[in-house]
Amino acid sequence: MCVGVPMQVLAVDGITATCSDGKTRETVDLSLVGEVPVGTWILTFLGAAREVISADEAAKITAALDGLRSLMNGGELGDAFADLEARGPQLPPHLAAALADGKTTA
Repeated sequence: MCVGVPMQVLAVDGITATCSDGKTRETVDLSLVGEVPVGTWILTFLGAAREVISADEAAKITAALDGLRSLMNGGELGDAFADLEARGPQLPPHLAAALADGKTTA
């Protein structure tokens, strides 16, 4: 399984960037997102940026990953998913639209 890791851009050199997740530094391929300014948060997969994300989204993803890491090491989950627990279940946009159109089966 491939897990996306939020990283902040520290420096840009053409289609690559030096990025940090707060613990490590990594060279990331920007081919899929294009050149971005220093300070931008990106979601990376196996050394490649897949999308630009907000600082808030980066913090939520980082909290979730930290919670899972803790749980896997025998610790507590804590409030790693507090943003999800604070709201009820939601359908993905395409299913919500289908339901709004009266569709209840595939």
